[in-house]
Amino acid sequence: MFDHYPKWSQEFARKYLSRTINTFLIHGNVHDLVALKTDEGTEFNRLKSFLSDEFFGARDFVVFYDRASGIYFRDKESQQDFNQAIAGRDSIVGTDYAKKMPKDPVRVMSLLEQYFRLRLDQKKSIALIIDYAETIVPMSDAGSTGNEDRTSQVYLSRWAHDPMFLASDFTCVMITENLADLNKTIVQNPYTTEIKINIPGEEDRLEFVKFETKNDDFKKLSEVSPAIIAQQTAGLNYVNIRSVLSNARENQEKITFDGLSENKKDLIEAEAYGLLEFVETPYSLDNVAGHTHVKQHLRQAVKALKAGRQDVMPMGYLVCGPVGTGKTFLVTCFASEVGIPMVKLKNFRSQWQGVTEGNLEKILSLLKAMSPVAVMIDEADAYLGDRNAGGDSGVSSRVFSQIATFMSDTTNRGKIVWFLMTARPDLMPIDLKRQGRAEEHLALFPPHTKEERIELYEAMAKKTSLKLTEDYIPAVVQQGLKTFSGADMEAALTRAKFRAAAEGRKKVTPEILDAALADFIPPTYPEEVELQTLNAVIECTSKELLPERYREMDRNEILSTIEELKFRVG
Repeated sequence: MFDHYPKWSQEFARKYLSRTINTFLIHGNVHDLVALKTDEGTEFNRLKSFLSDEFFGARDFVVFYDRASGIYFRDKESQQDFNQAIAGRDSIVGTDYAKKMPKDPVRVMSLLEQYFRLRLDQKKSIALIIDYAETIVPMSDAGSTGNEDRTSQVYLSRWAHDPMFLASDFTCVMITENLADLNKTIVQNPYTTEIKINIPGEEDRLEFVKFETKNDDFKKLSEVSPAIIAQQTAGLNYVNIRSVLSNARENQEKITFDGLSENKKDLIEAEAYGLLEFVETPYSLDNVAGHTHVKQHLRQAVKALKAGRQDVMPMGYLVCGPVGTGKTFLVTCFASEVGIPMVKLKNFRSQWQGVTEGNLEKILSLLKAMSPVAVMIDEADAYLGDRNAGGDSGVSSRVFSQIATFMSDTTNRGKIVWFLMTARPDLMPIDLKRQGRAEEHLALFPPHTKEERIELYEAMAKKTSLKLTEDYIPAVVQQGLKTFSGADMEAALTRAKFRAAAEGRKKVTPEILDAALADFIPPTYPEEVELQTLNAVIECTSKELLPERYREMDRNEILSTIEELKFRVG
């Protein structure tokens, strides 16, 4: 009966036909087009057009309302009927709403309720579509809810369970992008139900590309096939894809693979309100110095993903180790090698009530649509918060719960790979470190052997584009006279280049290099570094990934030392 409808609207129809619910909260990808299968093919319409003309096409009255536009109707006849009813009311109570229709929710809801009761009593069928519902009943604590918002809640709640409205052919649809932006009283009302519109999948995107380009000479429009466009636009909605195609058509710029990737990145970052940032690097795991066993493990993960074995992938990784050991660089190199996009979560928290949860809901929906994708969270101990966090009306605990629940969804295994990076894994809640979330714990350490030190030196020399007057490996590196992390080595080599430039040289001499390395004093916080190192040893979930000298250390002794260091460091 509803096979030609999108899946979300099929669910909508089934729930409505149960005759137990008349209020629906549509959220998610609500600003996109809706695909409707017809005898002539697939059509794409705006959501409100689909609802009014197709889904509620048989209703006697379809009423729209939002704060900016006020009340308006699907057709002129309905508008005239409403105006006549309001004019009659004006003559009785002395108002002049027929001349100047109010837009504020309190007066609008009052007018609509009187009109609805009048027409429902006449056995008319009505659908009310409220757009930008978060501006009518916004998220807020009970104590901070304004009178206008409270009044709107009362009207909407009453319509949801009023026997007359339930017995009649009446439907109220509230449209919002993020469900978290709506007042909890409405969302948790047992007489309302949620309908989520997801971002289109690959098959849907392919169908849309073919629909949009049916009148084009496709070879003049794109260098890549429709299937590749559909594949590479994961995370984009129909409107975004139309923008890409229109840009190519209007500016006569052929769509290329690289250009498509760049467009996708820009569109998704904009769609996420700048809360997601794509992480790109020209480097691969070959450019990572040391960490041999960790790289080997990650390369095995690369092979599994490329072979389509998502079922064997960990849900996520906890990457820990002292500062400067290259945690961020390692993870970005992994994403580059596996060929999937990597995104970094930016600060999605807000001072405004409900905005933080709404931002996170948007981000998580995009991540699911973008899969496969790797997600990097740096300084995870501070970023993710804690289940028991307080002092912010429960926002932090709700955010933590949202992220933890999403991370543990096994349907995302191998599709969304989490990388939680921290120098202090002991500060992270166990909930996130357990199996089923960040399952593999990788520990990184500064180089300890001569081979590791030389490898680090050569990798950093390449990264910093260090040019020497002759082949040379400093004695301080070979003999391990100083301990350098990756960040330390990069800083020291950059300093050597600076000294050479100050002397008017384009290349660094061995003497300048030795002097720079001898002069370099890394910031030393020995107890903090030792604490971070031992925490990494304790967190590591594979003995093979530990350096030789840590493998046989007594764990109870390590834990005791950690407690002492915590007491001293504070």
